[in-house]
Amino acid sequence: MSTYSPDLRIELITTGDQAGTWGATTNTNLAYVIEQAVAGYVSVAVASANQALTYINGGSSTAADNQSVHAAIALTTSTGANFAVYAPPASKLYTIYNASSYVATIYNSTVIGNTTAAGTGVAVPAGKVMTVWSDGTNFAVQNSHIIGTVVGNVTGNVTGNITGVVTGTAGSAITGTLTGNVTGNVSGSAGSLATTNWTITESGGSLVFSHSGTAKFSIDSSGNVIATSDITAYGTP
Repeated sequence: MSTYSPDLRIELITTGDQAGTWGATTNTNLAYVIEQAVAGYVSVAVASANQALTYINGGSSTAADNQSVHAAIALTTSTGANFAVYAPPASKLYTIYNASSYVATIYNSTVIGNTTAAGTGVAVPAGKVMTVWSDGTNFAVQNSHIIGTVVGNVTGNVTGNITGVVTGTAGSAITGTLTGNVTGNVSGSAGSLATTNWTITESGGSLVFSHSGTAKFSIDSSGNVIATSDITAYGTP
């Protein structure tokens, strides 16, 4: 009697079984389980607020029978509201395209086929694509460290060092070091602004200009100026 692997539910033929037919079973495993898990795509129409992705043991030429085995999944919905989908409690990598107008959250189920969350999920905003992975209990975003160029919107916090050019609008805080050019609007607060030798910091309501770590000049909110040396009016900088 065949058994099935725990993650992809590949049919495992018992030694000596399926004489004369094992080739068909093997081809089904290759074409409709392994290939789909690596490169397969399926579109899933979500009709309820909580919906389990379909699953079977072994493979099927009908993609709708085994949605959860596919590598890439597009989600649409008729719910008219945010919704959640539930993958089997197995480790898996997915690319999720939320083709709906609502937030889609993916969870692992506690038992295959149910809609009870086993752990944390990942919310995919409307119209966005995300790659997520699961350890069988919790889903997480695949990449927490990016090297290269990001084209598009970043939703959430960027913590760490940004080296390069940031173009667009930053609507919240940037925590860490930004090295390079910023084109666009930065809304929020900066602990300090630095060039090669100069640093501008806010202290006690005043802006303090320091050169090589030594304060040289300050201006307060009333416009009062304090300088460590002479101030020249109407001169050329």
